[in-house]
Amino acid sequence: MTTLSLGPAWLDPEHLISTFGLLGILAIVFAESGLLVGFFLPGDSLLFTTGLLVADGEYLGQPLWLVCLLLVAAAVAGDQVGYLFGRRIGPGLGRRPNSRLFKQENVAKAHAFFERHGPRSIVLARFVPIVRTFTPVVAGVAGMRYRTFVVYNVVGGVLWACGVTVLGYFLGQVGFVRDNVEAILVGIVAVSVLPIAVEVLRARAGRAA
Repeated sequence: MTTLSLGPAWLDPEHLISTFGLLGILAIVFAESGLLVGFFLPGDSLLFTTGLLVADGEYLGQPLWLVCLLLVAAAVAGDQVGYLFGRRIGPGLGRRPNSRLFKQENVAKAHAFFERHGPRSIVLARFVPIVRTFTPVVAGVAGMRYRTFVVYNVVGGVLWACGVTVLGYFLGQVGFVRDNVEAILVGIVAVSVLPIAVEVLRARAGRAA
């Protein structure tokens, strides 16, 4: 199976999986879920490709249930770290200077997303790149009730990590999908960034008005 590198070659999902195996996948899911520097990592396409490769038996020899269980644990743990980090730094996040790996505009997007959807944002953000990295941090900064956060975090982690991986697993056994993996991955990325594009267009329309 050959997948399409949608960015630098070292971020290609199949390259990452073949090089680092399951431990590498878990580390990436953890980092993208809760570490501010993980926003650029390929979460959705990585999970989908993981499902494909589990079905194919290439690079990953673990059973699907175990892979999903570990992925959910990594995703939930990542958000927990992000939330606790947000609680610790508090308003200081808004004063943190921009750098190559940190942009205040990403925090602003996550904050707006959190304000719009409330606790549900913890689940919904899982399916929105960049926003899913910063939302748990914003929830911590905002002082969201810990028990409430944990519940939504677990639900979101299961739906995202398990759902996208299982989808890749079963679709990976369909001939059409296996023959058009590149197009499928492009579609996944396009759908996942659509909410961001919509928000950008809304913001521009608001400024123009």
